[in-house]
Amino acid sequence: MNKEILITEDGLKKLEDELELLKTVKRKDIAEKIKVALSFGDLSENSEYDSAKNEQAQIESRIAELEATLKHVKVIDEDDIDTEIIRVGTKVSIKNMATKDVLEYQIVGSTESDPRNRKISDESPVGKELLGHKKGDKVEIVIPSGSVKFQVLNISK
Repeated sequence: MNKEILITEDGLKKLEDELELLKTVKRKDIAEKIKVALSFGDLSENSEYDSAKNEQAQIESRIAELEATLKHVKVIDEDDIDTEIIRVGTKVSIKNMATKDVLEYQIVGSTESDPRNRKISDESPVGKELLGHKKGDKVEIVIPSGSVKFQVLNISK
């Protein structure tokens, strides 16, 4: 993974906080679980030990993933965000041309994507198609259920 990963200041803090939690609290917790499971004796039929080792592997894998990601992040400086065009870091209001529904999203890097909280990735079908457009532009976006036309109503920080 050598690709630059765009991320907001909030997104960076969340990744760093998760990494810190995994390295300090979670590693200690799993070491204790393994120690307790070892005290039960015979490892060949020790499901607690197997479970703890699997959990340990998942934690270590996530730590490695976060460390690799953090090596390639580029924090988006909010002062540098241009609201003339849609780019990573901008918030956008778009209107579905068919239903007239107005949707608001923040375009974020893939590591911060959280559609339930209206943060969509610049690599998602909607995010990718919106990039580079200006206020007033009409954009046709192909989504799994078909094609939808949107109009860009507003771009903000």
